[in-house]
Amino acid sequence: MELIMAGGLRYQYARLSVSEKLIAINIAVFIAVGLLGNLVYPALEGWFVLPADFIEFIGQPWSIITYSFLHAGILHLLWNMYVLFIAGRILLNLFDGKRFLNIYFLGVMLGGLFYMLTDSLFSSGGGVLLGASAGVMAVLIFVCAYIPNQEVRIIFFNVKLWHVGVFVVLIDLLQISSGGDNIGGRIAHLGGALLGYVYARQLSQGRDIGAGFSNFMDGLANTFKSKEKKAPLKTVYKKKRTTSKTKASSGKDAHQRRIDDILDKISKSGYDSLSKAEKDFLFKAGKED
Repeated sequence: MELIMAGGLRYQYARLSVSEKLIAINIAVFIAVGLLGNLVYPALEGWFVLPADFIEFIGQPWSIITYSFLHAGILHLLWNMYVLFIAGRILLNLFDGKRFLNIYFLGVMLGGLFYMLTDSLFSSGGGVLLGASAGVMAVLIFVCAYIPNQEVRIIFFNVKLWHVGVFVVLIDLLQISSGGDNIGGRIAHLGGALLGYVYARQLSQGRDIGAGFSNFMDGLANTFKSKEKKAPLKTVYKKKRTTSKTKASSGKDAHQRRIDDILDKISKSGYDSLSKAEKDFLFKAGKED
């Protein structure tokens, strides 16, 4: 049973788009933080939120990314994830997931830098930043700038995307000028918006300003991948043994493929649609795990 549930969750997660996976991760982190509550979270929070003080930030540079996975409350999370879902779908209809991640995380980083650079001007210091808003704004303003005349439906009216972009940026500017709450967060929004706008304008001219960041992240990921050492001479003397292992591996692959096919059938038609043989196979697979 545990195998079935784990396989089903992995299968459903694999079917999500990049933006939907990012939303799922944000929701999972929010739930985990809520479950930890006051027992562990307060002691760890300072390591993952972005501090306003640059000297403090140097001691935890990862916070320029991790702050975006933490949210102040359920409404904060839901609004960010809703906008990310809508804007993410539009962006992914234009480009691949890698470019989406470039825009999102570069927006998160520039928003965080804007916050650190300007927080001292608007507060007494000691503040922290959390939330995905800068990355969400980067994605939203990117699509508003890249296809400005594309119309979207908002309640009863069709509006052009550039109207949406101007509106959300003006809201942040008005909040900052009026001395409203969360000025540091609003400034981070503008940092993300600036990244999205510049990225879109440069890309429309054939220049991808996120290519360097993408290459850096690919190189970083590759350093953590284990490198298998090949021994070609030994393979010659152990030919039969290698063939046996290959057959065993092929059998396991076929076994897993059948599990995946059955899980797919469950997700489409429900458990009752399975034949007796399929139910027996899943039961045995669960016992073997």
